[in-house]
Amino acid sequence: MSKINLQTLGFTDKFAAEATLYSNLFAGRVTAQYKEFYRVMTEAGELLAEVSGKLRFNAAALSAFPAVGDFVMLDRTDNTEGQAIIHHVLGRKSAFIRKAAGTANVEQVVASNIDTVFICMSLNSDFNLRRLERYLAIAWSSGALPVVVLTKADLCDDVAAKTAAAESVAIGAEILVTSSLAEDGHSQILPYLRSGSTAAFIGSSGVGKSTLINRLAGTDFATSGLRNDDKGRHTTTRRELIVLEHGGLVIDTPGMRELGLETADLSKSFADIDELAQQCRFRDCSHTHEAGCAVQKAITDGILAADRLSSYQKLQKEASYEGLDYKQIEEAKLNSMFKDIGGMKNARRFLHAKDKRRR
Repeated sequence: MSKINLQTLGFTDKFAAEATLYSNLFAGRVTAQYKEFYRVMTEAGELLAEVSGKLRFNAAALSAFPAVGDFVMLDRTDNTEGQAIIHHVLGRKSAFIRKAAGTANVEQVVASNIDTVFICMSLNSDFNLRRLERYLAIAWSSGALPVVVLTKADLCDDVAAKTAAAESVAIGAEILVTSSLAEDGHSQILPYLRSGSTAAFIGSSGVGKSTLINRLAGTDFATSGLRNDDKGRHTTTRRELIVLEHGGLVIDTPGMRELGLETADLSKSFADIDELAQQCRFRDCSHTHEAGCAVQKAITDGILAADRLSSYQKLQKEASYEGLDYKQIEEAKLNSMFKDIGGMKNARRFLHAKDKRRR
C-alpha cells in the first residue's frame, strides 16, 4: 500500500506538536472500533491495534479510551510482528458524547475530532422543529460546526415555508436543501469536505443520511434496499471513518442517532431566548408567571413562538437530569414541584407540621 499523508486525515499542526511529546511512537487515526480492537490508519497504511495495559489501567473514565476519529500514538505501523499497541490518545478538538449503555452517568465518546456535523431532516413527514432544536443543542456542544441539511425536497409541496421555519430555530447554522432525485443532490455538501476535514451525519432513520453518504463515498455500503415505508435499511453496525476519494472524511456510526443531552449547549441553540432572558426583571425568572418577563412578552407580541419556549424548557429540564440515577431524578422532580416553598425538605416540614395540627 502506498504511503498516506496524515495531513489528509486531519492531522493538524496542533496534533503534530502534541505527538512530538511521545518519542519512539507513531501517530495514526482510529477509523473503526470493534469490541476489543481498533482499526487505525497510519502513514504506512491500516492496521489493527489494542489499548496498552497502562492506558487501560490509568483511564479515569470510559471516555478516556480511543474512539473513532481519535488520533492515537502506537508502537508500530504494521501488523507483521503482531497487533499494534495504542499507548496514548491525543487531545480532542471536538467530541460527541453519550451515556454508555446500562449506566447512569458513565460517558462514552461516540466520535471525535469532527469539523462539521450535518443535521439531516427530511421535508416530508419527518419534518419536526422540536427535534431539530434537540440536534442543534447536541451539535453545538460537541465543538463541531452544525449545518442543517433538509432532504427530500422533491417530496415537499412548500419547500420555502419549511425552510423558513427551520431558519427560525437554526440560529447561527447554515441550511442546505437537497433532493434525493437529483444526481448532484449532494453537491452543496462538498465545500465542507475539503481535504483533511471531517464531517458526521445525524438525524432520524430514513431521512436520507445513507443516500448522501453513499453519493459522497461513491459506493453503496450504507443502505441495503428499501423497506415498505420507503426508508432505507441502514446496515451500519459499527462506528467507522470513511476517507473520501475527492478529499475529506465522513464518520458513519449508528451511535450518532442515539445521542442524548449529556452536554447539550442550549445557550447557542436557543440564543434568542437567552438574549430575551437578559431583559427579564428577575434574574432567576422561570419565564412562566413572573411579572416583567421579557420572554413571555415576546410570545404575547408574536416575536417568539410559545412552542419554542416549551421546547427550551423541556430540553433544559432533561439536561439537568443527565448523570443522575433514578432516585436522584425523582428527588430533583420533587424539588422542582415544591420550589416555591423551598424544595422538598421544606415541603416535608410543612406536611409534618400540618399533620401535627390535625391531631
